[in-house]
Amino acid sequence: MLGWVRGPDGSDGERAGGAVELAEVHRFPNRPVRVAGTLHWDVLALYRGVLDGLAEAGRRAGGRLAGVGIDSWAVDFGLLDASGALLGNPVHYRDGRTAGVAERVARRVGAAELYRATGLRALPFNTVYQLVAMEGSPQRAAARRLLLMPDLIAYWLTGVAGTELTNASTTGLIDPRTGDWAWGVAEALGIDVGLFPPLRRPGAAAGELLPEVLDECGLAGPVPVTAVGSHDTASAVVGVPAAGDGFAYVATGTWSLAGLELPAPVLSEASRLADFTNELGVDGTVRYLRNIMGLWLLQECLREWAEGGVEPELGPLLAEAARLPGPGPVVDAGGEEFLAPGGMPGRIAAACRRSGQPEPVGRAGMVRCVLDSLALAHREAVAEAARLAGVEVRVVHVVGGGAHNALLCQLTADACGLPVVAGPTEAASLGNVLVQARAAGRARGGLGSLRSLVAASQAPLRFAPRGERRAAWELAARRVAGGGRS
Repeated sequence: MLGWVRGPDGSDGERAGGAVELAEVHRFPNRPVRVAGTLHWDVLALYRGVLDGLAEAGRRAGGRLAGVGIDSWAVDFGLLDASGALLGNPVHYRDGRTAGVAERVARRVGAAELYRATGLRALPFNTVYQLVAMEGSPQRAAARRLLLMPDLIAYWLTGVAGTELTNASTTGLIDPRTGDWAWGVAEALGIDVGLFPPLRRPGAAAGELLPEVLDECGLAGPVPVTAVGSHDTASAVVGVPAAGDGFAYVATGTWSLAGLELPAPVLSEASRLADFTNELGVDGTVRYLRNIMGLWLLQECLREWAEGGVEPELGPLLAEAARLPGPGPVVDAGGEEFLAPGGMPGRIAAACRRSGQPEPVGRAGMVRCVLDSLALAHREAVAEAARLAGVEVRVVHVVGGGAHNALLCQLTADACGLPVVAGPTEAASLGNVLVQARAAGRARGGLGSLRSLVAASQAPLRFAPRGERRAAWELAARRVAGGGRS
């Protein structure tokens, strides 16, 4: 994405009435590759895509860029040797190598103690479990540096190594109260925190593009790289066009991350048992949220149907699904049984049977089951987060790719019994650009000021809850509860 922050007169957006603009200049695929039974990221192809994107952005901007910021998904990493060379392709978080590791860690540290120290839900792919799974491996023995994915790309671009805090907070090795390492956890698990380069916070300088990068991309230097909320959800929450507090967010895409922005973590035992996580956000905030499988469920259904011979058109399927009565059969959209790729329609049907519900009928029925299940999971996450944090939620903001899905947004409003504001779809890119702009002096103020620029730049859709459907959602919630959490 290429972004600008402008004032009301077209100047830099330092005054009230400004706006932020984005232009998509390059998009590239992100296809994991399975090699010898292990699922990897094709990291060099991703880096090539970044270079191509910088080159195209430079062409559109006359060869000069004011800055670069990098955000990506969380938890995964590359290991480097003493020379700075990558020790193998990073492993994908959906790989099965961490099966059973969370239980092993809980026996060594204690599940409650681990949550009090790090505030993270025990998801099997957390970095801490990946590192424990690698105990005794030649790669871990040879490693002298660990870089989370956005930090790895930044290192290749600048030659400067750092660990951005919002992404580090997803590792299971950060204390969300202090914003520093959870030293006791690392020591108990035999993890050398020295593998990580120094922590840096959003807005901090992260180096400049190397001369060879400038040459390859046709850019005039210097081009600073700024640490942003490098976990894409951290950037997406900056891009929520909320006015004041009292809002919940659902950052939708492959995952749905549903929760609240808080000034401090919630580390109670009730919070742990409710599967909430505390991740750090921009400006010292905490993203108190629950991980939900998200549109991955729908994407995997569409992929399997396409492999059957005819690629289905999503638009007609959504229209047909909207005409079905609902909520119909629903599943626990936070269940880890849906984490791995492959066979998604069959796994959803099996989950319905286990909870005593009929299987979805036809492809439109399966789509409606997925969207009803996601809306119900959003409802539960928002309501429980508000209860556990002791706050009132008055509106739900849906950002990311799911904001395009009007049926999902309407169902979320119905299930939550709250108005839904949908958009922007590129909230992560907006948050990324705004943190860069503020660091460069082209935007000013706190998160409220940055969000006002987003609100001035977007025309979000609004969905009012249909109150007459409340009883049906209560029944749907009881059907999922009857099947038990996965």
